[in-house]
Amino acid sequence: MKRNTLAAMALLTLSATSAFADSIITVTDAKAFETAPSAMAGGGFMQITNTGTTDDRLIGVEADFPRVEIHTTEFTDGVARMMHVDGVDVPAGETVTLEPGALHVMFMGLRGDPLEEGETVPATLIFEQAGEVSIAFNVVKRDIAAHGN
Repeated sequence: MKRNTLAAMALLTLSATSAFADSIITVTDAKAFETAPSAMAGGGFMQITNTGTTDDRLIGVEADFPRVEIHTTEFTDGVARMMHVDGVDVPAGETVTLEPGALHVMFMGLRGDPLEEGETVPATLIFEQAGEVSIAFNVVKRDIAAHGN
């Protein structure tokens, strides 16, 4: 009897886990702009698509830098200020774009090791439902006309 109860509880736990984990994340156009040799930080941008039926949330990014954070850009009286955010909602069936002048990833602590065109920055995105998703940011030449980060 006790074994049947434990087995039933285990089955319910597994069923609940799979029901909550129905987030299917794909990432496209992951890029970071090249930085100046003296830059202390660089920005990462991408499109995140959730093709699943469960909403998800990007809650962290890991990469080989002293600090990596998710930021947004706020404008007050014509002055842009970058602010740390705890996460980015990625609703089921939708695409969220991280781009200059808006939501983006900040790679902080470059310490004289700039991001150079042609390099890739391996990273792990951490989602509440989908878990860890490995990606690589391609370092590209900054478009002069683009908003700065």
